[in-house]
Amino acid sequence: MNYVLIGLPGSGKSTVGVMLAKYIGFEFLDTDLVIQKQQGKKLSEIIEERGPEGFMAVENEILAGIHADRTVIATGGSAVYGEEAMKNLKSGGAVCIYLKMSFKEMQRRLSHTFRKRGVVLRSGETVKDMYDERVALYEKYADITIDEYRLDSEQTLQQILDKIRG
Repeated sequence: MNYVLIGLPGSGKSTVGVMLAKYIGFEFLDTDLVIQKQQGKKLSEIIEERGPEGFMAVENEILAGIHADRTVIATGGSAVYGEEAMKNLKSGGAVCIYLKMSFKEMQRRLSHTFRKRGVVLRSGETVKDMYDERVALYEKYADITIDEYRLDSEQTLQQILDKIRG
């Protein structure tokens, strides 16, 4: 049984994921780091070389091949574009947790690091377009949604724990 964290870049999936894994005694896996390790390159380099669609194909293939148990999995913000990836990550009774934040908050958190982080933005697509498209996909895959409005990482963790304990 796994917990899969999805959400926009900057929503705290990795930070909260590590905290959650420690708290519940699970392993932690950051899919962005898995991609970087398997490709031998930073995400931004893969996007630059292969383009957004090429990167998402690599991401989908790698995430579709992940096999984990008792693991908190933090996905990259674009993981939800990969149908095979999401089907695999949600298999085996995994719970998908969407860390929801506003467009304004995403802009604030990423203002200085957007391109360096390796955020997938298609040609001609605005950041707002990306936000709107992804929010619909996050909502589609989410079993639990945590609205992070005015929450720090500790409060986000507590909300997740409250929801998974039912």
